[in-house]
Amino acid sequence: MKKSLLTCLVLSALSLPSFATEVDIQTSLGNIRVDLNEQAAPNTVKNFLQYVDEGFYEGVIFHRVIRGFMVQGGGFTKDLGRKQTHKAIAYEGNNGLYNLRGTLAMARTSDPNSATSQFFINQVDNGFLNHGARGGAGYTVFGRVVSGMNVVDQIANVPTRTMGPYQNVPSTPITIEKITRVN
Repeated sequence: MKKSLLTCLVLSALSLPSFATEVDIQTSLGNIRVDLNEQAAPNTVKNFLQYVDEGFYEGVIFHRVIRGFMVQGGGFTKDLGRKQTHKAIAYEGNNGLYNLRGTLAMARTSDPNSATSQFFINQVDNGFLNHGARGGAGYTVFGRVVSGMNVVDQIANVPTRTMGPYQNVPSTPITIEKITRVN
């Protein structure tokens, strides 16, 4: 009885549809594979994949890099020109996902509903960025790195400088060559 119940549970689990979409972030320092969580952040994932499918991320840089915190990219060219984006999306940060090491989250302004194309990868656990941590909105987590954290760590450790109004800009640009869907 126990064996047939276990077999039934395993077969049921195997027959569940997969909602996972993975992407490869191909950078000038190596590849980062990310699993996107469409169940927890459906609109955020849809928005991100729209940019991916349009080739928007080709040639943008990681423009904000803070060792022991995160690496941010997805909106600027090598000369710090801001790319034109689609309209901002609604906040989905109250989704049960947390800003832990290796998670992918949307960057935004002080308005929780201002995220467009920029994202960041947490290099460490950043609980203060979670929904409710400061009494309000946090930053929407919508994926996690499944391989290539060594590349994230390498990016986080590059020398940075201030360029005009922008701080923590890598001294040598770290380019996102492209982001592609894996499945």
